Amino acid sequence: MSKFQFGNVVVLDGSNIGVIVKSWDDGDHDVYVRTYNGVITYHEKDIQHFVYRKELSEEELEFY
Repeated sequence: MSKFQFGNVVVLDGSNIGVIVKSWDDGDHDVYVRTYNGVITYHEKDIQHFVYRKELSEEELEFY
C-alpha cells in the first residue's frame, strides 16, 4: 500500500512543495510542483510528507 494518496501536500528535492495528483501501483506518483508549474512523476522514496509546524518524533516518522 502506498504511503501517499491524492491531495497529500509533499516536499520534493528538499525544498519544492507539491501535491499528489495521481498514484500508481508501482510506487510512482504524479505530483503537481508549483515551482515548475507542471506535473512530474516521482518515486515514493523521493517524496516526503509536508508537516505543518511540527517536528516528528522517531515513532511518528515510522508512521509516515
